[in-house]
Amino acid sequence: MGFVMDGLEAEAYDRSYSDAQLLRRILRYFRPFGLLMLVVALAIVLTAALDAALPILIARGIDQLAQEGRVAPGELWRRTGWLLLALLAAGILSWTLNYLRQRLTARVVGDVVFNLRKDAFDAVMARDMSFYDEFSTGRIVSRVTNDTQDFATVVTLSLNLISQLLQVGIIVGVLFAINARLALIALAIAPAIVAAALGFRHVARVTTRSARRVLAEVNANIQESLTGISVAKTFRQEGAIYGDFGRVNAQAYRLNLRQGLVFSAIFPLLGTIAGVGTALVVYFGGLSVLAGEITPGAWFLFAESVALFWFPLTSVASFWSQFQLGLSASERVFALIDAEPRVVQRAHEPVARLAGHIAFRGVDFRYTARERVLWGFDLTIGAGETVALVGHTGAGKSSLGKLVARFYEFQGGELLIDGRDIRTLDLRSYRRHLGIVQQTPFLFSGTVRDNIRYGAQEASDEAVLAAARSIGGGDWLDALPQGLDTDVGEAGRGISMGQRQLVALARTLLQDPSILILDEATASVDPLTEAQIQEGLEVVLKGRTALVIAHRLSTVRQADRIVVLRQGEVIESGTHAALLERNGHYAELYNTYFRHQSPYYDPQDPAS
Repeated sequence: MGFVMDGLEAEAYDRSYSDAQLLRRILRYFRPFGLLMLVVALAIVLTAALDAALPILIARGIDQLAQEGRVAPGELWRRTGWLLLALLAAGILSWTLNYLRQRLTARVVGDVVFNLRKDAFDAVMARDMSFYDEFSTGRIVSRVTNDTQDFATVVTLSLNLISQLLQVGIIVGVLFAINARLALIALAIAPAIVAAALGFRHVARVTTRSARRVLAEVNANIQESLTGISVAKTFRQEGAIYGDFGRVNAQAYRLNLRQGLVFSAIFPLLGTIAGVGTALVVYFGGLSVLAGEITPGAWFLFAESVALFWFPLTSVASFWSQFQLGLSASERVFALIDAEPRVVQRAHEPVARLAGHIAFRGVDFRYTARERVLWGFDLTIGAGETVALVGHTGAGKSSLGKLVARFYEFQGGELLIDGRDIRTLDLRSYRRHLGIVQQTPFLFSGTVRDNIRYGAQEASDEAVLAAARSIGGGDWLDALPQGLDTDVGEAGRGISMGQRQLVALARTLLQDPSILILDEATASVDPLTEAQIQEGLEVVLKGRTALVIAHRLSTVRQADRIVVLRQGEVIESGTHAALLERNGHYAELYNTYFRHQSPYYDPQDPAS
């Protein structure tokens, strides 16, 4: 059945934990709720004792009736009334304690899942950008949501099993007190049941782990399909997307079917073993009654106790399926939490207002072992300087911005910010002074006002409006239906791409960063919006260090310096005019990409 497992390999950050390691890790989450768990444990013990008392009381009544012989109905009630009242009281008290246990358990488990999910989401937020380049976000979401919820089954089912095992312990003690020979016959079958259940453990773990992975694969497929639905419709590929989903869904069906078959197969085996044990106890118990060795009540107690005795043992397999499901889920969550970060800070020094001086010294950087981007790279950017980075695709332009943002780890050399190693700075503090405007901006669900205020939550409405008005004179606000209160929709799809870019630029201006990284904010907009953005850029860039990944001539010309990159090396540097006079690689780029953007460009005039 290898085809069932195709595409369900573990993620690179996955790791295997033993059951003992997982349980110790889980118990740490329950430590703050020690008092409540103590009450739960006490309720479990008392409930088990009361449930075990019921067959004992009934056996006592049977023996008393057998000894008295025939009696009048009134006399029968007088002699057995205490037994009925005791059974009623035991049942009511058992129900009450069980209700208390279930309620407290639900509360504690809910709090534990809440904390575990917080830790998992915190780990997701702490992962560096390379993590999301390598691993599917849909699978990560599955770990934070589905797997944390399945984790709760470990505790709930474990508490139920503990209650039943305590009940078994009490009953076994009673059985030995009544007749050691029959008790030993009952216990003789127990190792066979336990061995079968434990032998089932490995198959259960492998199957449940695969089931969790295929669920994550389904989530990832759905998320990717919905994210790219506009592209699919543009190219009329709805059928292909449905086909991909059908393949993944069929794989999930096969795995879930396999899981059901594996878990179902164990119960007939355990039931057969338990049936043999029950038949032996009933047979030898009947012989003991006929021989006068035990009373009829004791025989009934044995028959009832054997049923209570087998149930927890056979339930180990039933519990084990979901127990392994919970352990597999917790294993996946802990693997996400324990994933080793690639961006590692050597210290966490606080960062005050930055001047914005940036120095790359012999920097080596690669995304993967076989994808080298920079090697021995040197570049110095003065405080307050605007540097445009130009070059063909793959030259390393965006990589420089990502390194300055500390999204990725470089493998050699130094990157200094105001003379301080970037690896020693507190990242949260450092990024407060860093502004990034991407070529395709992302807006969160909410209003335009909410998104402008995103990087400066304490900003007043007046400050938000002032930042918005500073971009393109604020004329773009008049085109929005409700102005700043316009809902942008999911990922900003409720407004145009140009309006999203203007919102992103206003958001960065309100943040007031010391270092600005622009991944060409005007590359995907119309000429009118480009003019508005260029007007706003003059405000945004003033007094700030800026790295501009340039695709537009207007941006290149405004830069204090142009740095020309080719295959991870600086091959030219200077102003627009000086580089054109040099007639080198920049002149080639200009003639290829930038020249036609000039308002004075004439295709018939080579000098234009």
